[in-house]
Amino acid sequence: MPIIYPESAAPVANQLPLTIISGEAPAAGRAEARHGIFTAEMDWIDIGINLTHGSFDADREAVIARAAAAGVTQLIVTGATVAGSEAALELAKARPGRLFATAGVHPHHAAELDAGQLTRLRALLAEPQIVAAGECGLDYFRNYAPRQSQLSAFAQQLALAGEIGKPVFLHQRDAHADFVALLREHRDRLHGGVAHCFTGGAAELEDYLELGLAIGITGWICDERRGQHLHALLPRIPPGRLLLETDGPYLLPRDLLPKPANRRNEPAFLPHIAALVARLRAESLAQCAANTSAAARQLFGLPEAPPL
Repeated sequence: MPIIYPESAAPVANQLPLTIISGEAPAAGRAEARHGIFTAEMDWIDIGINLTHGSFDADREAVIARAAAAGVTQLIVTGATVAGSEAALELAKARPGRLFATAGVHPHHAAELDAGQLTRLRALLAEPQIVAAGECGLDYFRNYAPRQSQLSAFAQQLALAGEIGKPVFLHQRDAHADFVALLREHRDRLHGGVAHCFTGGAAELEDYLELGLAIGITGWICDERRGQHLHALLPRIPPGRLLLETDGPYLLPRDLLPKPANRRNEPAFLPHIAALVARLRAESLAQCAANTSAAARQLFGLPEAPPL
């Protein structure tokens, strides 16, 4: 069975030319061809998957198995509420070395972060399977929580992350100025972080890189309507600062063929996103896997994936 790598050609909208390089098929169960991308001997990490979402309830184990078969050997389960973070922790505890979790309160739920929830969040962040504080940040696009509540919850979580010594898993939408201001205020006490699901422009990217953040890229980059501007920005991200994520069940890549009947995104589709990322950065798929996985392990303190 061939191994397929993206060509290092100039980006062409809605096209992903592939070069076929012959290679040995892997042992059964290690990797498989999915949507035209073969990931044998590659090691991927999905740094943002909402695996506690109800859409995964019926087949969560199968989703994890499909991810492993596609070479996505480690997953970080996103926590967006305290209760959701506790559920994410339980998933991670059940699959040591393969699943990890974040713990935090998304800006949509910022008004819920009271003293009791902050105590529970502190306890969660002390758990070794919790590798980051978040998803936290600011969202002025939806404004589901009052802005003052968002600012307060974000500041509290930044302080907690700095105190406990874990990186931050960050969300920002239409709130760049306030977001960067708070990060700069806490910068000296933070232990790194990632701008999750980056969809911004060049100025935002430069601000985040200057702050020392990693950049999380999702299937948004595969969206010819909204993600085209990201293509020119990918080469500007240093190799040690680029991370990959699906953000499933959301953000199913628009150019994925065939599309799943349920239109749900999942970690097995991460190599599809990576193929476009690699082409835009003029690197092989193997280089992309090695660099992004090494960067994820460094930021989140992850071990090597255990054997399947």
